[in-house]
Amino acid sequence: MEISNKRVLITGGSSGIGLALAQALGAVGASIVISGRRPEALEQAVGHLSDAGVFAVSVVADVATEAGRNITVTRAVDALGGIDILVNNAGAVRAGRLEKTSEAEIRAMIEVDLIAPILLTRSALPILRRTGDALVINVASGIALIGMPFYTTYAAAEAGLSRFGEALRRELRDEGVRVMTVYPGATETPMMITSRAGPDLGFMREPASAVADAIAEGIRTDAFEVVRGGDSRAQMIALNRDDPEALDRRFAGMKQKLEDAVRDHTAL
Repeated sequence: MEISNKRVLITGGSSGIGLALAQALGAVGASIVISGRRPEALEQAVGHLSDAGVFAVSVVADVATEAGRNITVTRAVDALGGIDILVNNAGAVRAGRLEKTSEAEIRAMIEVDLIAPILLTRSALPILRRTGDALVINVASGIALIGMPFYTTYAAAEAGLSRFGEALRRELRDEGVRVMTVYPGATETPMMITSRAGPDLGFMREPASAVADAIAEGIRTDAFEVVRGGDSRAQMIALNRDDPEALDRRFAGMKQKLEDAVRDHTAL
């Protein structure tokens, strides 16, 4: 897909991967609408994009609510005249032991990470179909491919998003709307600020711009998935498939240290 002149809606676009992707796509001629819950952060992000010559508009809305999803789609269409690329990027996480995770935290992750993308995509599909060459991008997580201890609900929600994208890709084949799923590894974003897990625990962080550039390349090449993390992540994915007990033993050896490092990791 050619990115120039595409009309792009990015949820969770005020920072992190969402903002980096807005910069990457806007730099090559896309028009951008970013949505989020924080007015000041959105205003700052739009100012930054505009200073770089990107046409960008913001929508203050919570896509975990029906009203927020309706506002997001309506204002994006008003600003852009349509939507060619929908990026479901907004996310929420609360790490820690399952029995120490509240019901409210569990529901928040499922609402933001899984239900919101499904319902927002459903709302946007009639608009996407009008273009004849549209794309839905679901930004999931590497944890969707390898279940990490102390990320049980997050892993469930992200794996659900992954299978949603796969099923929808097949459902929409040859209908003018493609689907791509992105699996970032640990990324330098505000979402990761409260995590103390480092390279020794397998969390080798990369800049959000690197993930954004990989997504942009995936758009250009009509990829159906983008997996970050390099050879080490690919080896872990293969091991999880071929000998999952070996990975169980590896996690067991770092379990206490990992729990201590992520017990305060929250972004809800």
